[in-house]
Amino acid sequence: MRTWMVAGLLGVVVPAPLAAQGPPPVQGTVALEGTMTKVYRGINALVVTTLDGAEHVYHFAKGLVVHGGSGSGVEALEGLRPGAMVVVHNRIEGAEESVDEVDRVADEGLEVTEGAVVKLNRRRREITLKYGDGSTETLRLTDRAANEAGADITAADATRVTVYYSDETGRKVAHYFRKAS
Repeated sequence: MRTWMVAGLLGVVVPAPLAAQGPPPVQGTVALEGTMTKVYRGINALVVTTLDGAEHVYHFAKGLVVHGGSGSGVEALEGLRPGAMVVVHNRIEGAEESVDEVDRVADEGLEVTEGAVVKLNRRRREITLKYGDGSTETLRLTDRAANEAGADITAADATRVTVYYSDETGRKVAHYFRKAS
């Protein structure tokens, strides 16, 4: 009799299977940096190894936007060589995940700079950086960059950041930024 009581109590204490739990705790768009490993056009998938060494398979939306390099959409991804740096903007809504945007970085894509945040105005979509030589520069932020960047990046403590940007009609536009490592 006691065995059945213990088994019954354990059934109450043991959590339900993970699949039966709710959606992942992170919702919205998350940007991750890594190196492109492979593009599978037939199944709309991109394999990326992130900076922490984990390999991820991302499924991209039909309206995929690719910044940096030549071309747009899936065709621009096909030109990437394995090992090319990318930033994947992964949208999570409920249990559904998809990639709406990929930024090509370095050689063929977005340029990279580092500086200390002097001013960050997400509403006006601007970030002002101070460089090592004492000069400052204001870059425009894309909507996604203004919304994705962590709340821990502030001008109050002159956070050092790495910014990935493009030069669009003579003005630098930041597509992604993060705390410098």
